[in-house]
Amino acid sequence: MSDIRVKICGLTRPEDVTAVADAGAAYAGFVFFPRSPRHVEVDRARALAVAAPPGLAKVALVVDADDALLDAITAQVPLDMLQLHGTESPERVAALRARYGLPVMKAVGVADESDLPALLDYGRVADQLLVDAKPPQDAALPGGNGLSFDWRLIAGRRWPVPWMLAGGLTPDNVAEAIALTGARQVDVSSGVEAAPGIKDAGRIAAFVAAATVRPTVPKLV
Repeated sequence: MSDIRVKICGLTRPEDVTAVADAGAAYAGFVFFPRSPRHVEVDRARALAVAAPPGLAKVALVVDADDALLDAITAQVPLDMLQLHGTESPERVAALRARYGLPVMKAVGVADESDLPALLDYGRVADQLLVDAKPPQDAALPGGNGLSFDWRLIAGRRWPVPWMLAGGLTPDNVAEAIALTGARQVDVSSGVEAAPGIKDAGRIAAFVAAATVRPTVPKLV
């Protein structure tokens, strides 16, 4: 059995949660960012999270959220992790980890080698890292743009905490990305959608299968 763990982010409908669970993903992500087509209000996220089967880790993605929003989310939505996808400083990451008592994953955008030291900085205070493609300066969203980065930049690298690869992954390229980077966890949002914010159950299943099913190696006779 594969030890690759898959996160499907940006779930907005009950059938999305069902598809993620049926496919065998490890994490379900809910986006709390109004500018995103995947944004869910707190009450809707609560209903989706409550309906999730046991064993499916529920992650709240926020972007430079203030304490009032995080208080509302954590009070109403049963969560297993916070994902910080903004410009939160290492000090802010540590403070939120202490305040809410939840594991924190910090997203770090990568475009070139100069972005890599930040992964070490955040790896000292976060529980996990999300290694994502850095969005263009004119991008409306900090993630979920379907963009990838040069995976060779992180090939064979390790950080103080577990990490997850994101950015432009699809059912067609995720196996290559895993093989090249050595990632043991992968994250996808737009790569399994029929339209922005609308997940496709078939693509979710194909993505998880491509990420987790080991190729059959013929035996030598």
